[in-house]
Amino acid sequence: MVAPPDNDVLWARALHVTHNGSPALTGVSIGVREGEILAVSGPRGSGKTTLMRCLSGQLLPERGEVWFNSTPVHTMSLAVRERLRRDRFGWIDPEPHLVPELTAWENVALPLMLRGTSNRGSRTVAQEWMERLDIGDCARKRPHALLQAQRQRVVIARALVTMPSVIFADEPTAPLHRADRAHVLRTLTTAARSHGITVVLATHDAEVAALADRTVPLLDGRRVNTVHLPGEAGDATPATRVDADAGEGSVAGDADAEGRAACSLSV
Repeated sequence: MVAPPDNDVLWARALHVTHNGSPALTGVSIGVREGEILAVSGPRGSGKTTLMRCLSGQLLPERGEVWFNSTPVHTMSLAVRERLRRDRFGWIDPEPHLVPELTAWENVALPLMLRGTSNRGSRTVAQEWMERLDIGDCARKRPHALLQAQRQRVVIARALVTMPSVIFADEPTAPLHRADRAHVLRTLTTAARSHGITVVLATHDAEVAALADRTVPLLDGRRVNTVHLPGEAGDATPATRVDADAGEGSVAGDADAEGRAACSLSV
């Protein structure tokens, strides 16, 4: 067992995962620095969601190691991993999953209330995040009364409300229109930067990846040197050359220059 670097909040080595006998991840290694916004890019089916589920402790790899703040996640019990996800991680799915019986603010505040925060305190913080995401007037509505874009903003507010160490955002703006997508992504990335939250962002869209500090491309469950993502205007051909350094026992150098962009808006 190799100890992870001190400056990596998340670190994984040589992850192997199969789904129904087919390889989903093959020897993927990755390090994520504290406060970094890291895009995991690649076409659909490239292994992005599987990698994020391993990093967040939702899925144990068949082989390989996952560490969070120098603590091995891959050796934790199910109960400890669930507590880790509740207390330290936030998760944003491509589709909004909300509790239909709860109002919007209750859905946002739910992680705080599960921690034992008072109803009033939870509502205050939830309302603040909903205002930042321009859905403050939806606080008393239930999910069925919200538009798709509004429901997705509720999910994003719920991920931010606890000020987690890491947010895993799996295609977080997939259901949104272009204008909504840009606003929500700016809010998410700016909030992360201003509060020192690490973000792991899975995307198949070059415009979304451009908001990250660094991009790690995946293709067919392997790290590659580059993968050309489609933008809004059209398609591109993905690269197929596997990074020779990204196999067993090493964390390969990332594509630091890919899609680097600073976001200086204030939240």
